[in-house]
Amino acid sequence: MSEAETIETPDDSEKTPAGGEVAADGDGGTGVPDRGKRRIAVLAVLAAVIYLSDLVTKIMAVEWLEHEPPVEILGEWLQLRVVRNGGAAFGIGEALTVVFTCIAAAVIVVIIRLARKLYSTPWAVALGLLLGGALGNLTDRVMRAPGFLEGHVVDFVAPKHFAVFNIGDSAIVCGGILIVLLSFRGLDPDGTVHRD
Repeated sequence: MSEAETIETPDDSEKTPAGGEVAADGDGGTGVPDRGKRRIAVLAVLAAVIYLSDLVTKIMAVEWLEHEPPVEILGEWLQLRVVRNGGAAFGIGEALTVVFTCIAAAVIVVIIRLARKLYSTPWAVALGLLLGGALGNLTDRVMRAPGFLEGHVVDFVAPKHFAVFNIGDSAIVCGGILIVLLSFRGLDPDGTVHRD
């Protein structure tokens, strides 16, 4: 394949050179093409929506549900009740609170660094979900009892026969699943497609 040939990406029918180089289409001197900025905006807006939704629902859950009987949404199959979680998503690894705090912080740093080379809308969505969820749970780790970096995450959605979780956990899981699917399809964050 010559340098002039392109591989069509699945998002917005834009084309990316086969070598992975993306031509700047009006970067305004920032080094980030306009369409790259749009992907970063998608990531940032989605992360902000997830983060704020997670934060607000946790505040409401603590205010209205903690130390109260469970609220039944679908009988015993889906309830709202507050659980303080020292582990990872869905209560995994409660003895490793500080470790999970450091992992969440590292994930946030990696996503922010990766955003500069982001030219794929599906990847922007996936990383936005991860970033919003990670920020939400990291805020609990830093701000809530029992102390700095060891705070317990507020979980409140309680399906029957399943772990109690929150909006941030859900976003992290959905973002992770989307990343796996994109990787199977061969789509990279820079918009290039691998064809094996």
